[in-house]
Amino acid sequence: MNALVAVAVAFWTMLPAYVPNNAAVLAGGGRPIDGGRVWHGRRVLGDGKTWRGTAVGVLAGAALALLLDAVQPAVSGALGVPLPGFPPVVAVTLPLGAMLGDILASFLKRRTGRERGAAFPLLDQLDFVVVALLLTALAAPGWFRDTFTLLVVAVVLVLTPVLHLLTNGVAYLLGLKDEPY
Repeated sequence: MNALVAVAVAFWTMLPAYVPNNAAVLAGGGRPIDGGRVWHGRRVLGDGKTWRGTAVGVLAGAALALLLDAVQPAVSGALGVPLPGFPPVVAVTLPLGAMLGDILASFLKRRTGRERGAAFPLLDQLDFVVVALLLTALAAPGWFRDTFTLLVVAVVLVLTPVLHLLTNGVAYLLGLKDEPY
């Protein structure tokens, strides 16, 4: 697999994990997952992690995976790149893992004294990717092994922080986020 094919496969495959956090921001509000609970003097997660945002994020990512699966033969043929399809379990684990990774990062931020929106380099950019990949590897090991070659994983780990900073910058400029990272 050459580098351009790896970039196409990485981007295509991670789209259902890239979309959930953005969808959650758009759907934001609602009841916090932690219910306002405090642990060791700090909120467990904070007001930014809500049940509605999490549900909308997972549903948006799963819907996108199903849409990508429907157009995969045409896109793959048009690009001349063997893009993978999304089995139902993967259509759920990629976005669910992304949301769980973001929730875990929020928990870690609170434990390290960071407030909502405070920067936590690398964790902010890779939390959702790592958990999405781990959950998918556990739920669909054969599909994961066939799709995420070492080169594709390397591309995901390099591409994701760049895309994350870019999309957050755009969301900040549009007034959807309070910070540009």
